[in-house]
Amino acid sequence: MSTEGKFKPKMLGIICNWCCYGGADLCGVSRFQYPTYIRLIRVMCSGRVDLKHILLAFSNGVDGMFVGGCHINDCHYNPEGNYDALSMVNLCKKLLEHIGINPKRLRLEWVSAGEGIRFSNIMNEFAKEVEDLGPLGRSEGIDEIELKSRLEKITKLIPYIKLAKMKKLALHDINQANEGGYANLYTGEEIDSLIREAPSYYIDPAKCQACMTCARRCPVEAIISAKGQVHVIDQDKCIRCGTCLEACPPRFGAVTKIVGEPVPPPLPEDQRAIVRKTREKEVA
Repeated sequence: MSTEGKFKPKMLGIICNWCCYGGADLCGVSRFQYPTYIRLIRVMCSGRVDLKHILLAFSNGVDGMFVGGCHINDCHYNPEGNYDALSMVNLCKKLLEHIGINPKRLRLEWVSAGEGIRFSNIMNEFAKEVEDLGPLGRSEGIDEIELKSRLEKITKLIPYIKLAKMKKLALHDINQANEGGYANLYTGEEIDSLIREAPSYYIDPAKCQACMTCARRCPVEAIISAKGQVHVIDQDKCIRCGTCLEACPPRFGAVTKIVGEPVPPPLPEDQRAIVRKTREKEVA
């Protein structure tokens, strides 16, 4: 059978410097074969791989994503970095499933520097799985525009998700790791609820007194503020931590938490000046 027209997936691997990269290097030196379309990126530790890296790769058209690290309790760079990778990848799989992407497109494996043949076998096996799955989105029945929209929306929620699941993401339990317990660390229902209840925050122009308290407290500088002007939250920068809600003085109560509804559009810049009551009387 001719190989002309055969689907050749785009695949990306992010692998740790100390073990998995060594295994990949030994694989090459030993002339073990694996598909040439798999591109590898070396990082110092698998724990460095972030949810955003994986979702960004899929947004850019990658059909399969691989994360490789040291074996559990053999992390060279950060003593518990591979636990972080394990928890993160399992969370990411649930997020992919939530937006309709087959979680089998993401794979995590441990490979030591002396396991060149194991690295080759994993790459060949994973490549065959992704080939069988077909192009990203097409096999899931999602068109390209809708796929990018879903990935963009979930990517914007990453800071909120990481804050909400901080304890589970920091879990370092060797028993669960060895027995596959991390695969059940997150449930589909849990993730659906998490996304459904994602809050947004809005500053009511009628109540804001431009005290700048919320702007000073915001950890990501997501609040557009100026002296004597109504403050506005930049929704693209906001990480939904709720700091602004806590910081706003109770006597003003200008910050509102919104769940399940669109955020009102920001006040136009030329209408943000606050007119104090004393000034109103002077004008009158």
